[in-house]
Amino acid sequence: MAEHTSSSITIEAAPADVMGVIADFARYPDWTGEVKEAEVLKTDDQGRAEQVRLVMDAGAIKDDQTLAYTWTGENEVSWTLVKSQMLRSLDGSYVLKPTGPATTEVTYLLTVDVKIPMLGMIKRKAEKVIIDRALAGLKKRVEQGGPAGA
Repeated sequence: MAEHTSSSITIEAAPADVMGVIADFARYPDWTGEVKEAEVLKTDDQGRAEQVRLVMDAGAIKDDQTLAYTWTGENEVSWTLVKSQMLRSLDGSYVLKPTGPATTEVTYLLTVDVKIPMLGMIKRKAEKVIIDRALAGLKKRVEQGGPAGA
């Protein structure tokens, strides 16, 4: 398996509140920065997204991708690439761990393989930037009001 990049952050909210924001794909353009459009294409029998189309604009990298999501219990979601213009593969996950009555440690794990050649060191740095921005945006979104939005 390819090398992955991961990072964690502590959010002042219960895991259910954090997962509520993660699962609210329609609002991703409000807080993620890189996601310009998000459309749930398919849901499971519990109403959770199984396939999501994301239109990304991360400066030099613009992409239209479809991801397949797998929900494991209440505190973990992972995804894998279904199709993309720029990426060969993409695997990621959010794992939530309660660390107090209203505190959650969120770990984001990401592995990306682009279709264009890229040095491993540069690719991992890009993954780290993506992860850190996503975690910072998630923390801000959850702590400022969650899915209802601020």
